[in-house]
Amino acid sequence: MSPLATAKTLVVKVGSSLVTAAGRGLDVEAIARWADEIARLVRGGRRVILVSSGAIAEGMLRLGWTRRPQTMHELQAAAAVGQMGLVQCYESCFRRHDLRTAQVLLTHADLADRQRYLNARATLRTLLELGAIPVINENDTVVTDEIKFGDNDTLGALVTNLVEADALVLLTDQAGLYDADPRAHAHARLVEEADALDGALGAMAGGTGSALAKGGMATKVQAARRAARSGAHTVIADGRLPDVLVRLAAGERVGTLLTAKTVPLAARKQWLADHLSVAARLRLDAGAVRALVRDGKSLLPIGVVAVEGDFERGAVVACMDPDGREVARGLVNYSAAEARRILRRPSAEIEPILGYMDEPELIHRDNLVLL
Repeated sequence: MSPLATAKTLVVKVGSSLVTAAGRGLDVEAIARWADEIARLVRGGRRVILVSSGAIAEGMLRLGWTRRPQTMHELQAAAAVGQMGLVQCYESCFRRHDLRTAQVLLTHADLADRQRYLNARATLRTLLELGAIPVINENDTVVTDEIKFGDNDTLGALVTNLVEADALVLLTDQAGLYDADPRAHAHARLVEEADALDGALGAMAGGTGSALAKGGMATKVQAARRAARSGAHTVIADGRLPDVLVRLAAGERVGTLLTAKTVPLAARKQWLADHLSVAARLRLDAGAVRALVRDGKSLLPIGVVAVEGDFERGAVVACMDPDGREVARGLVNYSAAEARRILRRPSAEIEPILGYMDEPELIHRDNLVLL
C-alpha cells in the first residue's frame, strides 16, 4: 500500500496543462473536479494545500492576447489580471462544498528571509487548522528572474518543507516518470517506485534540453529530492485519471512514487537547504571539505582559500569544494571583509587580526547543512 494512505497533510500541485483549456483561459470543469476530489479528502480528515498554475493563461484570455508575451512587465500584467480569475474560479468551486479558500502568493524572498519564512509557515498552518484550502502561486506580479522559484514544482516542494507536509503530489499530463523518454523509446517502462535521492533518476528524467526536461519531468524529480529533505514522499501522476487524488489517498499505486528514506532535516537546517540561490561563496580546500562532509565538523577559517561576493555577518553563504561543487551552506559568523582577512589562518589568530573574536568558527556546525 502506498504511504499516501497514512498521509495527513498533502501538498497538491496541478500544472497549467491540467487547469487551462488549450489557450482559452481556465478549464472551469477541470478545476471543479479538483475541488470535488479535495473536498472528499478533507471530509476524510486530510489537510490539503493546493499549488496551482494558470494565472498567466487566464490573464491572456481576459486581455485578449493570443500570444504569450515575452517581456517581464507584460507577463506580470497578465499574471495580475489572471490571478483574479484563478482565485474566483477556485473560490466558487470550493464554495459548493462549503469549504473556504485562501489565496497565498509567495516569492523566493519570502522564504529566504528567516522571519518571513516563519511567518508564512505560521499562516499556512493556521489556515489548515481553520479548515481552509490555501491556494498558492508564485507572486509573478513583483518577482524578478533573479528571485523566481522558476516553476511550480519547486514551489510545491518548498511549501511541502515549509509546513512539514507528509506528501507532495505532482499532477501532470504524463503517467509518471519513465526510465527513458516514452515518445522516443517504445520499450520505456514506468518507474513505479524509487528512492527520491537516487542519483539515477536525473538521467531518467532527461537532462537539460531533452524532450522530457522541457515537459517538466526533470523539475519534478528535483522537487521530489527537495521534499525528501523534510521526510515527505512524492507522487508524480497523470492528473487526467478519474479520482486520482482520492485513489492515491486510499493507498492505490498510481503513477510514480518517490520515497523519502532519510531522516528529516531540523527546521533551521531545512530553511538553509531551501535557499534556491546563494550569491556569496566560500572556496574550501580538500581538508576542510573532509572535515565538513566526513567528520561532521564546523568550518574554520584555516580551511577557506577564497571568499567570493559581499555579505554581512549572519548571511547564508555557499561552501564550494576545490572542483567548484557546492557541498554545504550555512550562516556565516563574520562579514566578507573580515573573512578575507582571516582566511587560511588558525582560529587563535582571529582576535589579533580583527581585534575581537565572537566565534572560533567561520560557520558553526549547528548553522550548516550538507547538500
